[in-house]
Amino acid sequence: MTLQEYDYARESPSKLAASCLLLALTMKSLGGWTPTLEYYSGYNAQELHPLVKRLNFLLTYQPRDKLNTVRSKYSHRIFFEVAKLPPMDMLKLEEALTRC
Repeated sequence: MTLQEYDYARESPSKLAASCLLLALTMKSLGGWTPTLEYYSGYNAQELHPLVKRLNFLLTYQPRDKLNTVRSKYSHRIFFEVAKLPPMDMLKLEEALTRC
């Protein structure tokens, strides 16, 4: 989704990937940003928080008429139906990120 948004072009790919991973971990309640993730990514959780919030906002307010093929593909069981996951409420996301 970020590939079609010009605002994300200035973000480094590694920081974008790390932020996506932190958002996914938070959305699925799979834990927070561990010291191992920090070591191998090179980012601490606080550095990623603003981008994680922007990514969740993008998920929340995405136009539904775009990317229908991608949404359909990732709605299948083989991809764990990730396209069907609802975005996090911004207040709950803020709470979860402060615990990281």
